[in-house]
Amino acid sequence: MLVLLPPSEGKANPDEGAPLKPGSLSLPGLTGAREAVLTELVELCAGDQEKAREVLGLSEGLRGEVAKNAGLPTAGTRPAGEIYTGVLYDALGLATLDAAARRRAEDALLVFSGLWGAVRVSDRIPSYRCSMGVKLPGIGALAAHWRAPMAEVLPEVAGEGLVLDLRSSAYAAAWRPRGEVAGRTATVRVLHAPTRKVVSHFNKATKGRMVRSLLTAGAVPADPAELVEVLRELGYAVEAEAPGKAGRAWSLDVLVEEVH
Repeated sequence: MLVLLPPSEGKANPDEGAPLKPGSLSLPGLTGAREAVLTELVELCAGDQEKAREVLGLSEGLRGEVAKNAGLPTAGTRPAGEIYTGVLYDALGLATLDAAARRRAEDALLVFSGLWGAVRVSDRIPSYRCSMGVKLPGIGALAAHWRAPMAEVLPEVAGEGLVLDLRSSAYAAAWRPRGEVAGRTATVRVLHAPTRKVVSHFNKATKGRMVRSLLTAGAVPADPAELVEVLRELGYAVEAEAPGKAGRAWSLDVLVEEVH
């Protein structure tokens, strides 16, 4: 099972840790694309701060993120699972998983990123600010930058099992499963059961809890149909829609009664 996650805008700032080693990150086929983004991002942020803030879409209150990006080559690093914070990651609670579930998380979880493309939760990275929606002056739109290298690397990473896609639309644009891989991919929406409306905050929390449930249960569903069965056994209300054509992903709706 491969679980595709979005990153978080907010990130922990490691006070110490070895500097970044781009070549040590998982998915080495992305190394060249990562180095290109890193180089331009650092140069941008080391120059005109106002221009950098505008390019990155940062408010005045986030001006400090520009300086942080400029120092990325020498910044301290921590495992990505400790860097990413926010609602989904709080609900996932990687730090409180038992050893077996933690190993499963390191094997199954893949976090998408505007800067790194995608990383494992065990990959050591610094805190940074660069969303997938950014358009760098030289490279251009990051989602487009990542499409070709992702198309080369991700099908092999997906292997032959289930792909559970929990990414937001901005990050999904960097890689869309095709063909046979798409047929064993499940995308998930979280809906308020009484109204059938998409929820926002509780969407992230529910996805985090759902992944935690799968990891702690040691569940390894082979395909979307089996995933539906497993989630229902774990207490989730799930409605599924199988694709009408080959090469399309399954759509799963997880229904919640409370929105908070």
